[in-house]
Amino acid sequence: MKKIFRPTAAFAFVGLLGAGALLTGAANSEAVAKAAKDRYQDLQIFAKVLNLVQQYYVEDVDTRKLIYGGIKGMLQELDPHTNFLPPEIYKEFETETSGEFGGLGIEITVQNDVLTVISPIEDTPAWEAGIKAGDRVVEINGESTKGLSLAEAAQRMRGKRGSKVKMMIFREGFEKPKEFVIARGVVKVKSVKYTNLEDGYAYIRLTSFIENSAGEMEKTVRNHVRNNKETRGLILDLRRNPGGLLDQAVRISDLFLDKGVIVSTIGRDRSKDKEVIHARKDNSFTDFPIIVLINEYSASASEILAGALQDNKRALVMGSRSFGKGSVQSVVRLGDGSGLKLTVARYYTPNGVSIQAEGIKPDIALEDVDPEAFQKALIRRDVRREQDIARHLPGDREIKEKENPRTKLPEDPTIAYWWMKDAAKKRELTPREKLLSEDFQILQAFNYLRAWKVMRGFHAVEAAAAPLAESPQTAAGPAAGQKLSE
Repeated sequence: MKKIFRPTAAFAFVGLLGAGALLTGAANSEAVAKAAKDRYQDLQIFAKVLNLVQQYYVEDVDTRKLIYGGIKGMLQELDPHTNFLPPEIYKEFETETSGEFGGLGIEITVQNDVLTVISPIEDTPAWEAGIKAGDRVVEINGESTKGLSLAEAAQRMRGKRGSKVKMMIFREGFEKPKEFVIARGVVKVKSVKYTNLEDGYAYIRLTSFIENSAGEMEKTVRNHVRNNKETRGLILDLRRNPGGLLDQAVRISDLFLDKGVIVSTIGRDRSKDKEVIHARKDNSFTDFPIIVLINEYSASASEILAGALQDNKRALVMGSRSFGKGSVQSVVRLGDGSGLKLTVARYYTPNGVSIQAEGIKPDIALEDVDPEAFQKALIRRDVRREQDIARHLPGDREIKEKENPRTKLPEDPTIAYWWMKDAAKKRELTPREKLLSEDFQILQAFNYLRAWKVMRGFHAVEAAAAPLAESPQTAAGPAAGQKLSE
């Protein structure tokens, strides 16, 4: 379930539920009076239909069920992120944002009227069962998902721990839907995952934005800074991150910014319903470069974070255009324990660009590559260099190695081959090696990050050389005594 919302919802929706009209402006205005009259007449029609069903329908009816159904029907005329949450679903919604809940661990949306997976949450039953971003869910436990709201679909996926749910999945490459049977479990979301890339570089994967994400992010970055003499750069991976809580996206953005706008939200009345959130200077990490990875399944809060760092020139964004979910949902608790999740505004990046249906465009487009195909595509060949030529002039490193000899391989080439092969089998890849060897996009981001300081050095040299180039005393040709290479 998409669950981005403002932490406070200081407004009432009395008129929407037929309990009267909450109106502002001149009370005696003719336009306001007419609107109130029309709304009252419409509500009279609803009340009359309800009364007729209660009195004359062929069987007894559940009045609350009818009213809930009427509300759901009304909201289906709006966007798919606006939902009515019955008491049991609203209760689950509250627990979901705390980072621990029961179910499959799957984030969903509706695309072209089809229930679609934005992303399975890592290390959850859905992830382990092989559910992938972009999968289309056509049935849940034998029932079609056609016409289901997001809240209703999420409810069908939940259940007691250990119980199983059957989902018919259609995926690109499938000739027909395939059945996936997944055992429900208690989903504990670990939203911040860290890998030390050594030499001062860090990789952090942010899987979602839950209540403790910002705190975990700050703790992780501080530990890396403390444990490394110099922090040279960070890869922040937001791929397949479906979003979460707005305040967490703001707080994480603020960790890496000391000034500027983070995000703005604009509601129906652009002159009044506007909120701009600025970065604060205190406790910010601003002295190392950042590369942000996004893809087509980076949504909502992920797009806010990526957009804030990109527009403020704080990070380089790489990958593919993001999902484009740029609307704000506020959640209002209703009197009977139910809730209303209502779209109330749109997000805008610091440069004033709407995220809705547009997404974040990366600075550098980077296609994803299948790990196996990447390994097969690598060209490996034996080459001869200067050090392989007989009687070559030894380099400084060779001289030092001769003075301090290390353990050498057996001289017999056959034995050496076996020794190398056995050593390769026994040695397990480090987390760093595993990450860089299996993910092409992370490897490319790491290469860009390492080149960052070098490229900045080039710019510094160019800037220093510019005044000299303008001097009339510039000499032509090499200076006296200058050595030339072949």
